[in-house]
Amino acid sequence: MDDTTRTLYEFEQIRQLKYRYFRAVDTHDWALLAQCLTEDCTARLYGGRYAYDGRDAFVDNLRALIGKPTFLTMHHGHHPELSLIAADRARGVWFLEDHAINLDDNYLVHGTAFYHDDYVKQDGAWRISATRHERLFESVTSPIPPSFSLTANRFAAADPESR
Repeated sequence: MDDTTRTLYEFEQIRQLKYRYFRAVDTHDWALLAQCLTEDCTARLYGGRYAYDGRDAFVDNLRALIGKPTFLTMHHGHHPELSLIAADRARGVWFLEDHAINLDDNYLVHGTAFYHDDYVKQDGAWRISATRHERLFESVTSPIPPSFSLTANRFAAADPESR
């Protein structure tokens, strides 16, 4: 495989990692999320308002924040700008668009941000070693308007003990 092909292959692996990360968060698949992260990863979200050192701290706190069947999220990562720093290190910038529905606290959120990630290749697989984002904008609708209708919720019938 030539250098250009190898680079494109690595970039595709990193894109798949970030897509898996977003899917894990939105489906509350905490084991899958942990697989996306290095053990010593750091996370600084909302410009550092939420700061976590280590995979377990990040996953456990995210689960506590949004892991209820009454908290629904959608995260889309767009326009990745990726660069290889070394054969086993990379960086990326992603444009995020997200939506959240918090039924317990009666609000909707729509926002955008830029993620800045560091990646490490361990045992042949890319993982996120650092992730951070700052909001470009965020809007909150509270209370949820009476005209809002939630017609599906994959978590509503789920056993709370299984999460």
